[in-house]
Formats: sequence, C-alpha cells, structure tokens
Amino acid sequence: MKRRAFLKMTGGALAAAGLGSLVPGAISPTRAQDAATGQASGPAAATTGAPEVVLVENGEPVALLQAALKEMGGMGKFVSRGDVVVVKPNIGWDRPPELAGNTNPDLVAEVVKECLNAGAKVVKVFDRTCNNPLRCYANSGIEAAAAGAGAEVSQIDESRFKTIGLKNGEAVKSWDIYQDYLEADKVINVPIAKHHGLARVTLGLKNLMGVMGGQRGQIHNPFDKKLNDIAGEILPTLTIIDAYRLLMNNGPSGGNPADVKLAKTLIMSPCTVSADLTALPLFGLQVGDLPYLQEAVNRKMFKFDPARLNVKKLSLS
Repeated sequence: MKRRAFLKMTGGALAAAGLGSLVPGAISPTRAQDAATGQASGPAAATTGAPEVVLVENGEPVALLQAALKEMGGMGKFVSRGDVVVVKPNIGWDRPPELAGNTNPDLVAEVVKECLNAGAKVVKVFDRTCNNPLRCYANSGIEAAAAGAGAEVSQIDESRFKTIGLKNGEAVKSWDIYQDYLEADKVINVPIAKHHGLARVTLGLKNLMGVMGGQRGQIHNPFDKKLNDIAGEILPTLTIIDAYRLLMNNGPSGGNPADVKLAKTLIMSPCTVSADLTALPLFGLQVGDLPYLQEAVNRKMFKFDPARLNVKKLSLS
C-alpha cells in the first residue's frame, strides 16, 4: 500500500477507534503533505500491537537494529513492495565513524538492506552536508556502505528543492524541501544522537534539517519555532536513533575521541518526537532542557502520549 493511501486509511481508523481524544490536538496523520501535489511526506505506517518505542542496548549496530525491528514487527510494517524509500542519515561532517559526527555506516547499510528485503523498489540515501560533501560522504563511510548494500547514494542537487507551504507555521509560512524526500513513498530517518552547541542535543527532529534548503542559518532565529514549523510538515515514517557512539561534547562536528562515549544503544519509533524523548536520558537531560523538543511536545507533534509512552527496553548481553 502506498503511503498516501495508507495515511488516509489510518487516519480514518484512528478516528473510528476514538483515539483522537487520547491526545487532543495531536498531529493528523495526513498533515504532512506537499500542498501542490498532495504527496504525503509524514508518518506513513502504524504498528498494531507493537511497542511505541523500542530501546535496545549492549550490541553492535546490526544486532541492535535487528532486535528493534523484531519487536516492531519487521521492516515490512513500514515499507511495502514497490516503495521508493529515502533513508536519511546524518552525513553532515568530514569525520570518520569513530568520532561520532555522523550516523554509523554499518547501521545505515543494514537499514538499506532491510528496506530492500521488504520489497522497496529503490532506496535513496542523501544529506545536505555542512562540510565538503565529497569528503563527508567518503570519510563518514556512509557512501561506500550504503552503496554496497544496494542504495542509490547521491549528493544534494541544489536545483531539486521545492517550496512547500507550512500550514501550521508560526514563524515561517513556507520553506524549500528536497524534492526526492517529498516524492518518496516512505522515509526512514536515521540520526546520530550527539551534542550540539546551539540545540544542546541533536536527534530525530533536528536531523530533518538535512533536507531543508535555503539559508539554513535563518532557521536558527527563532530556532525552536522555525524548526518545528518546517519539521511538522515532513515527519518521517520511522525514526531510528543511532546511539552506538555518543558525541557528548563539542558537537555537532566533534573531532576529539575523548568526547565520544560508547553507548551501544539504538532507539526506534514510528514517532520522531517519542524517539527523541526516549533518547534524552542518554545525555542526562529532560524535555525542558531542549526548548525545541519542548516546543514539539507543546504543539502535540507526536503520535503517542509522552506521559504514557510504551517503551520496550532490551539488552543484548
């Protein structure tokens, strides 16, 4: 089933079940759509009977992913045969995996494989980098790993950004979003959890900046409102937070091995806000410590009630 049809079906099912009253004002499953084409670009899959969030620890990246997917019911719960899938890692920095500036390449490769095994027609991997894209793609290890797993890996083409309206925008009413992201049937968001000098911590919501065009520095003032104005329209199908290595200081680029903590953890949820909330204790933080995440909660940009999250925690050792 394509994402647009699935959104329509699940939206009706939620209403019929009376679940809309559980979280008053929560984001609609059909909110994140391209205004011009009606192409859905927000949450696309539901996981009946599955946990709302899975946290797995004490394992290597591939084992962590496989354990989380097993609890969620498999990648087939999110990706259908014939889908065009975007896997969106963080490839922003000219750093090797050991410095935790970018998403772990082994995890990205395994996500690509799982999407293809679920029947995806094509899996695309890209990110709008901060450092030189050639060096970021190569030195992160993501380009070789994702391509080796069968993905179409490409650098951002600045001509392929499309302006979309932000129906719930408070600080901005429109923004440029990468067209390949908008046109995908499913989106798998794969951020790395790390320190950030401005935002304090960057997780799933902030990782979406990698598909935002224009002068991204303009998003920084006021950051909390603008990030959520834009991100609220492009929420992904599934968020998988790479917390195998945590950059605890001097983020987002890092560069000092002493700033890296080996946490061997992964968090997965079809709700980006829920995944981000679950990751906060890794840094000893609460939601109020991240104003942009608090803003997302205030706007009810979640699929699951933050006060009653069903988090399944597993240890592989």
